[in-house]
Amino acid sequence: MGRRVSTAGSSSGLETGTITRVSGPLVEITGLQGLSMLEIVAIGPERISAQVVAINGENATLQAYEYTGGLKSGDRAERSGHQLSGLLGPGLLGTVFDGLLRPLSSAPLWLTQDRQASAEDPAVLETEWEFTASVAVGDTVQPGQIIGTVPGVGTVEFRVMVPPAVAGVVQWLADGPVHPLDPVARVDGVDVPLAQQWPVHTARPFGERLTEALPLHTGQRVLDLLFPLPRGSAAAVPGGFGTGKTLTLQQIAKWSDADVIVYVGCGERGNEMADVLDGLSDLDDPRTGGKLIDRTVIIANTSNMPMMAREASIASGVTVAEFFRDMGYDAVVIADSTSRWAEALREFANRNGDLPAEEGYPASLASELSAFYERAARVRTLGGATASVTVIGAVSPPGGDMSEPVTTDTQRFVRSLWVLDRDLAYSRHYPAVSWRGSFSRDAEALARWHTANGDPLWAQRRASATLLLSEADRLTALAEIIGTASLPGHEQMVLLGGRLVRDGVLLQNALSPNDGYSSAEKGSALLQIVLDVVDACQALVARGVPAADVERVDFTPVLRLRETTGPTDADGVWAQGREFLRQLEQLGGAGQDRAKVGTESSGGTDGGT
Repeated sequence: MGRRVSTAGSSSGLETGTITRVSGPLVEITGLQGLSMLEIVAIGPERISAQVVAINGENATLQAYEYTGGLKSGDRAERSGHQLSGLLGPGLLGTVFDGLLRPLSSAPLWLTQDRQASAEDPAVLETEWEFTASVAVGDTVQPGQIIGTVPGVGTVEFRVMVPPAVAGVVQWLADGPVHPLDPVARVDGVDVPLAQQWPVHTARPFGERLTEALPLHTGQRVLDLLFPLPRGSAAAVPGGFGTGKTLTLQQIAKWSDADVIVYVGCGERGNEMADVLDGLSDLDDPRTGGKLIDRTVIIANTSNMPMMAREASIASGVTVAEFFRDMGYDAVVIADSTSRWAEALREFANRNGDLPAEEGYPASLASELSAFYERAARVRTLGGATASVTVIGAVSPPGGDMSEPVTTDTQRFVRSLWVLDRDLAYSRHYPAVSWRGSFSRDAEALARWHTANGDPLWAQRRASATLLLSEADRLTALAEIIGTASLPGHEQMVLLGGRLVRDGVLLQNALSPNDGYSSAEKGSALLQIVLDVVDACQALVARGVPAADVERVDFTPVLRLRETTGPTDADGVWAQGREFLRQLEQLGGAGQDRAKVGTESSGGTDGGT
């Protein structure tokens, strides 16, 4: 039976039980009554955090969030009475956390098992912040309403909100520096702290979910033009080793028009995570003029860190994004990678003796993936603002096998799939997003948005480009057998058009100041000019110009438009593109002359081609 703690070293006064079995991160205990699922239990002399995942009377199964070496049967287990929670307050931006939202930036070189939660970390709790109230004593406030700000905590303004379920008249406001858990206001008798503690597995409430589709501009043309993603939606980036997942995600983090980026490194190698951190710290933020890290929250759970913390890191990342969403910001969560997270679920399920499903993953894999991606939403917050959380998850299928369970289950829950193609990557075509396996389920809804916002041809351009690429792929396979010269002239122009779209529009140099980012207007202009050039080539062939003559035209000016014009210089694209089209028309005049000569020399029986 459980008992009230009265021994030295127990500060909570809650019941304690006894450990009966330890198997890696799986710990079984007995003697605790009234435990609830997801409750945190402190186990062993180091008081390691472990989460309840199964209950059978007084017996319970826990997943430990720390290394369990040295833990033994008979050690004490102490219930906490609360779920795994993160301390959400100023100091999130520009800081690196572990999967349990404990700061790594201020942690010692070697992490120990007895590390304290963020709400108990002296380095966190002793930090002072200046609070500036935006309401006055006597005002009536509602849940989620902004009551003040904290200046100087990053390039994004930190807004202090009334917690959910708290409303009424402001009776008192803080004046001067405050600590994270200090109250900054008293509303209807309830103290409102500067920082909020929130269970990471519980989605934060909002007013209503909005259904209107607004595009999230990523600055990557292949995504914005062919496979767009609405704000508040979910996307997955599956790709094998060496296909450029990390670089693609970094480009989205750098250039997307989101206000806050939450980057979750889940199970990746430590050196890769260090590269990501260095990259984000060095990158200039084009939106604010500062550093990108100043509006980024990094959650790092590398492959050598406790396995089950991967499970928590995903939920922690989404919770942080929801917190900034409730302030009225558009946040993007980038999780790299969900495959490592699923491997943690598989390992624990195997230790727990769960009946394995496909490839050993637990039967709950699909519901776990769904719970993660479904927290993406564009909403009206409790405070009345319109904001969103967009989730982008990388998938690392073993051996590039796209039929493995994590990849196939993920496709069911995301609105956009950006498949990275190994052949494109090996041919140095970046971003290596395949136009054959990728999709966007919201393309029609976003086409209506573009039409309503001054670009009625957006859907037509997208359809023309995808059809051209598809036809070019089909003819390429045929040309490899019979030779390109054996194809009719208009089919040779399809091959030419596919090459122009690939190399002149979809190819993007991340290291180029002109090409690393592309505004929506420049991307549309590039694609329209290339499609116009393809139409012009088809017209030349139809008028009798030999396809070989068209092929000999130097298309370099078109292919280099993306580099020779600035990242937002749509006018430059139009000017140079139209000049190239004018020169191309001159080839048509020469072709007509040749056709005329051919007709006269052959007595009018031959077309001259």
